[in-house]
Amino acid sequence: MELKKDRIDSFEEYPFCVKAVRSIERLDFHPKVTFFVGENGSGKSTILEAIATAYGFNPEGGTINFNFSTSDTHSELYENIKLIKGVKKPQDGFFLRAESFYNLATNVEELEKDAPGIFMSYGGKSLHKQSHGESFFSVFMNRFNGRGLYILDEPEAALSPARQLSMIARMHSLLEKNSQFIIATHSPILMSYPDSIIYEISDSIREVRYDETEHYNITKAFLNNPSKMLKILIEENDD
Repeated sequence: MELKKDRIDSFEEYPFCVKAVRSIERLDFHPKVTFFVGENGSGKSTILEAIATAYGFNPEGGTINFNFSTSDTHSELYENIKLIKGVKKPQDGFFLRAESFYNLATNVEELEKDAPGIFMSYGGKSLHKQSHGESFFSVFMNRFNGRGLYILDEPEAALSPARQLSMIARMHSLLEKNSQFIIATHSPILMSYPDSIIYEISDSIREVRYDETEHYNITKAFLNNPSKMLKILIEENDD
């Protein structure tokens, strides 16, 4: 991925005013898994959305063939990036994002009315008739077929730790079927997948090791001594 800086009129306007976006020169993706990690508001979801939209996915999620839109809130970043694609074209693909999943589920329900049988690709029943976590996991387990490009925006938002571990196992099986994942996440469980690259997004974008991420170190420090961490947090709040 490259940012077409010569086409951008102003770096003072959103999304180009975001420091991480402004710092993009070229990002190389791992052939298997690329993670984007960073604080809320750092720009990771904005960048991920631009990649998905530039590739041809619906900005609100789904496959390339999904064309529903509830509100046009995606940024114009996708119009100003260049994706350098490989020789082999993926046979499957999906953009799965937590924040607009309800809209995706509604569209799947509408498609089922027009073409009965669509539900079979999503676990056999309406996604609205499953809990949020179950429906999110059902898409991942049933709709993803392999030999595909899968772009996931904070998939852990709906998943328990046990489900996140199951997701890693499923992801690995899909990778063995020549798939590629690009994932924005806060989950130290998901980002532990070894055959990957991790980009940490803050004021800039840099490649980091798993044990260098803030997510890993904060979680590790807390689990090693939760009572001490809570004591410090509560005392600071009382002050």
